[in-house]
Amino acid sequence: MALSSPIVLQAASTLAIIGTVGLFAVFLSTTAHIAARNVLGDVSVIKAFGVGPIPAVISVVAQALGVPAVVSLPLAIVADGAAINYFYGESRRITAYITVIHIVVTIIIGTVLFGILTIAMTAPGG
Repeated sequence: MALSSPIVLQAASTLAIIGTVGLFAVFLSTTAHIAARNVLGDVSVIKAFGVGPIPAVISVVAQALGVPAVVSLPLAIVADGAAINYFYGESRRITAYITVIHIVVTIIIGTVLFGILTIAMTAPGG
């Protein structure tokens, strides 16, 4: 896309956008809680629900605006780390560790769920 090209958004209903952001935020909150429990032990799930929506909104908005993943992914990861630091109040080292674990857990669980969905959608007789 040239710099002088107008930004064209995909036509989608408001409900579809809110649903996408909401489901992605719940997924990222769940994986953030798993990561924080892995590192810190017993932590409040409420803190994770503050972490999840931030990278979810960044990801969906970046996708809607056509921002390349090479730009939006580091931005979402930095925002995720900042949210983890804010909500859990740990040192930078522990925050970085939780953020890395969050990325790993998100990739693993996301891959498994995508695989299950793919198998279910391609199953014969369905």
